[in-house]
Amino acid sequence: MWSSRRTLLVVCFLVAAVTFVRVGSAQAAESVCARVLGRAHVGGPTNTAAWRAGIEARTAVVDRPSAKKLRVSRWLAPADAPWLLVIGRPRVADHRCWLAVRLPWRPNDAAGWVNANNVVLTRSRWRIEVSTARRTLTLFSSGSPVRTLSVVVGKPSTPTPVGLFAIVWAIPWNPNDFLGSWVLELTAHSDVLQQFDGGDGTVGIHGRGGTSLLDPLGSARSHGCIRVSNDSIDWLVQTIGANQLPGTPVEVS
Repeated sequence: MWSSRRTLLVVCFLVAAVTFVRVGSAQAAESVCARVLGRAHVGGPTNTAAWRAGIEARTAVVDRPSAKKLRVSRWLAPADAPWLLVIGRPRVADHRCWLAVRLPWRPNDAAGWVNANNVVLTRSRWRIEVSTARRTLTLFSSGSPVRTLSVVVGKPSTPTPVGLFAIVWAIPWNPNDFLGSWVLELTAHSDVLQQFDGGDGTVGIHGRGGTSLLDPLGSARSHGCIRVSNDSIDWLVQTIGANQLPGTPVEVS
């Protein structure tokens, strides 16, 4: 966890409602989304692929797509997250196609729907799995394991949260600093610490330097973050690409 490096976006609420349109058949719904998505079979992450939604401008987030009236609950900007992980199949409301995405704020399962016309979609073959029991991080490419790394996970009093998350930012850091050479900020937040070191308890994957080297790899001694060696996180960033990391799914168990 680390001090916030960005000013929080002041979130406004929209009072106007979006009317939900009941589509007569699944085929009709697919037709609406096909005009935006083409032939791409967009959906939640699988063992072999995931979809990332790029945020290019301030866009609305809609809750409860099954309701008769859909209200915009928040606004999302590129400063909040440049890419979001798509976590489900698209749906239709107000004659528009909406995508379910993992959001970068609390709670850890925060999700919402964004207009597919307002994002850029890319398909990724990368997936990261973290095992808190084995204290390992494994990178997968198209469903096949590429490499497994030994990590430091949260101690019992401040455990690493579990669930489906995504990388929000890939931030180069000082290799000799506590956080090591890279910080991969996640959508995850500590279930114990509402605030930490000036931030909101955000959890990330980061390198090791300074006093963090005192906690050996394979141990459970962090405040919730996942620590790997600088060599390993440098390899991870180089393999996927710093610009391709945001939106990558990270499953923690």
